[in-house]
Amino acid sequence: MALPLILASQSPFRAALLKNAGIQFTSQKANIDERAVEAPLYETGATPEDVALILAETKAEEVSERFPHALIIGCDQTLSLGNEIFHKPADMDGARRHLLALSGKTHQLNSAVVLVQNGQTVWRHVSVANMTMRHLEPGFIGRHLARVGDIALSSVGAYQVEGEGIQLFDKIDGDYFTIVGLPLLPLLKELRARGIIDG
Repeated sequence: MALPLILASQSPFRAALLKNAGIQFTSQKANIDERAVEAPLYETGATPEDVALILAETKAEEVSERFPHALIIGCDQTLSLGNEIFHKPADMDGARRHLLALSGKTHQLNSAVVLVQNGQTVWRHVSVANMTMRHLEPGFIGRHLARVGDIALSSVGAYQVEGEGIQLFDKIDGDYFTIVGLPLLPLLKELRARGIIDG
């Protein structure tokens, strides 16, 4: 009998990806302080990919402690511009600063996904998307944020490529699932290999 699957996330975007793929799962919020986990990593020289992976593992491990007989899917995403990691903007002024900083540059979305069972990570993967934003005039940024509203605060880059945020870009190298924050194809491949889903 296949292990029950639990997504260690309350993200409606990640849940929708799994649901649309026909995966049977439940969701549980991970009770961790992400910034507290992240802070010491910068002193160790951890890359943005490492940070995403460690956060994904920490979330999944916390949920696994409560549900040891399930297979836990943990995921996290960092946005990096060079060595700087961006976090979700706290308010619309923060969203404006994000978009001004990213304007005309290529940043990376580093999306990690892990599987944890009985508190142990049994599989891990990181996918990277390169996102080239066009040059954005400050006036346009203000009008754009006024149109999209508070949804801009729900992602690290202050944009959603599945919505009007796609208008901010000149070029994207990477798949949609990596951009949304759950590298779905590698995850499905691993779930098939483990006999969790039909293959």
